Amino acid sequence: MKYLTGFAMFWWDFIVGDSIALAVGGVAVLLIAAGLVRADQQMVVQLAMPAIVVATLAVSLLRGDA
Repeated sequence: MKYLTGFAMFWWDFIVGDSIALAVGGVAVLLIAAGLVRADQQMVVQLAMPAIVVATLAVSLLRGDA
């Protein structure tokens, strides 16, 4: 059980690191992009994804996470 806990803690630290906002934002960006591509909205993806990434970074910086 000790090895399983250590393995899970490694991945938590690797993915989340210091900022939960960036981890959640990154997953949200990927899910939104996948949904828009699936809906055949590639142009919207190309325009919206950079804005969403910048907004996620701004939220992280304003919260003092990064």
